Amino acid sequence: MSARLDSLDIHPLRNDLYNELHSRPFQVLPTPARVTQMAVMTTPEQREQQFRHLQELHRLMGHPVPEKEVGCFEHTFGSLRVRREMHMEFASYTFINLAAGDETPFTETGITPLPDGWLEQLTGTVIAAFHLEVRPATDGTEGDLGYVRKHFEGMRLIGSSPQEGAARVWGTFRLHSDGFGRFMVMNHHMSDSQLGRLTQRLMEIETYRLMSLLALPVAREITPSLNDMDGKLAVITRSLAENEDVDEEKLLAQLTNIAARIEAFRAHSTFRFSATRAYHQLVLTRLEELREDELSGHLTLTEFMTRRLTPAVKTCEAVSERLEDLSRRVDRASDMMRTRVELAIQSQNQQLLSSMDRRSKIQLMMQHTVEGFSVVAITYYLIGLLKFGLDSVYEAGVVFNKTLVLGIAIPVVMALVFLGVRVVHHHFIKMAKRQ
Repeated sequence: MSARLDSLDIHPLRNDLYNELHSRPFQVLPTPARVTQMAVMTTPEQREQQFRHLQELHRLMGHPVPEKEVGCFEHTFGSLRVRREMHMEFASYTFINLAAGDETPFTETGITPLPDGWLEQLTGTVIAAFHLEVRPATDGTEGDLGYVRKHFEGMRLIGSSPQEGAARVWGTFRLHSDGFGRFMVMNHHMSDSQLGRLTQRLMEIETYRLMSLLALPVAREITPSLNDMDGKLAVITRSLAENEDVDEEKLLAQLTNIAARIEAFRAHSTFRFSATRAYHQLVLTRLEELREDELSGHLTLTEFMTRRLTPAVKTCEAVSERLEDLSRRVDRASDMMRTRVELAIQSQNQQLLSSMDRRSKIQLMMQHTVEGFSVVAITYYLIGLLKFGLDSVYEAGVVFNKTLVLGIAIPVVMALVFLGVRVVHHHFIKMAKRQ
């Protein structure tokens, strides 16, 4: 008897984690078929509007309206299959026209069966939009090429034979006169499931490569500012290294300004550069999954991406690394500035202490001088008091020589006052040493 989980503590996300791997199943695509893929960058508010827009499509087509939004939604309206996938930055719409016949390629597309005016009301910013035509293969590669070339408006073709020759893939990675990109798949002997996986990879390659290039304008925009800050930082660092007599306050203001600008650029570009690396890695993974063979005289998708996309991504990575390097250099220059300021403060403190020491010595010398005067002054007042006392004794009838007694008392009183002042002075010195 199998164990039951009813009594165990089940993680609340367990079902979601199981279903996540099945949330975006591959398409099952017949031959022939016409597919249109659109990637629309959205905000959270626009996503809600897009879901209501999708509900409106169900009403127009006379189908039950979905009540809850999901990450991957798919529904078939007769000969039209609509798929909507939600991603971090964008929503992708895939429209598949299953009623494809022998009409000229790209005269009808995946969006042809949509109700008039519905697509025009889609909210968001379109970043990718392209048609994909699936056709049965003709006889041989040259037959495929002759059929394909006349449907790409004379543009240079890029093509390959993926999945060990099971199909031929053609494209230009350019916008055509209708504002859409174009791909054509000539199916030699692929099943509907294999064809669905192939077209899904092609659509992801095109969408992700455009998303990865969004950082390139940002990199080009901030590069002149980075050059300017790099030059200023080099001047500041050189002046600090050569111990020039500089205005520390002015240099500190310049460093603060450079650091603030760098942080502003990082806040503006860090996410975009990180997203570019992630999208580029997805493109490389999808290209590897194609397992392409070369068609004579034509670049494969992998060769084209390696030659064109990879340098653009490397440029973005170089600008991102340069931002980080500038930030570190500003930190080091700030440390040098702080060290310079601290040394200047220590020098000022030493000068202040030396000045205070000189003033203390002067005060001590003045104190010794004043002590001599104070001994005389105290002796003078004490002798005055003694004279009053002797006068009182003499008036009382005791006969003695007052002048002689006062003369003898003066040196005695002066010696006693001097000794008393010295005792007090040494007492304060001992107290200072104990502290």
